[in-house]
Amino acid sequence: MIKQYYIILKNYKRGYHLVTSEILSQIDELPNEGLMNLFLKHTSAGLSINENADYSVRVDFETTMNKIVPEGLPSYSHVFEGDDDMPAHLKSSLIGVSLTIPISNGKLNLGTWQGIYLCEFRNHGGNRKIVVTIFS
Repeated sequence: MIKQYYIILKNYKRGYHLVTSEILSQIDELPNEGLMNLFLKHTSAGLSINENADYSVRVDFETTMNKIVPEGLPSYSHVFEGDDDMPAHLKSSLIGVSLTIPISNGKLNLGTWQGIYLCEFRNHGGNRKIVVTIFS
């Protein structure tokens, strides 16, 4: 059986935000076993699974990604929407926009310290839309 949901996350500022609870609050009860696929419908944000306890991990993500893909390079030609636009597209491709998570015993089968991140790469990204597909 397949169920699909179209959810909208609240507007987050630039950075890495734990959204596990926000996603789960917008869908029905999970099946006993299966898979959840999350697909972010944007080219300037990403989804990741990482540390859910220590906030400093999120700060270090932002610092590191900004070093890997800096803003304001004169070599960028896609600059119409601002200095954060092209770097946001590149970061989105590096991090990715889709996750698949196993479901076991009616819960996401994440590790003890794992959570789902919305990686917001724009200074003003707006509400982000996710298609959630559950396979049971």
